[in-house]
Amino acid sequence: MTQHTAGRTHINPPVEVTAEPPTRSKVTAALAAVACAACCALPFLIAAGVLTGAGAALAQNLLLAMSGVLIAAAGLMWWLHRRRTARKAAAAGASGCASGTCAC
Repeated sequence: MTQHTAGRTHINPPVEVTAEPPTRSKVTAALAAVACAACCALPFLIAAGVLTGAGAALAQNLLLAMSGVLIAAAGLMWWLHRRRTARKAAAAGASGCASGTCAC
């Protein structure tokens, strides 16, 4: 992509750094919330006879662990996204005619 400024063509336009998490991080956090909600619904499933005591204990531990892993993954993905975009923005800000990226 090129950007024209005062008769010069810049190859690397500026990159915006946003505080918003990427979509994959939002999806992972939503899955963690669903796992947590399912864990909270276990007493109702036991009362309805859908789960037995042993199955509920196993499901509770599995859902809590899965929720924790998903929340950690969402946070890691957001941190990596912010790190990459900040690095790209710093690289784009450092480029210009002095670094030889202009078609003057």
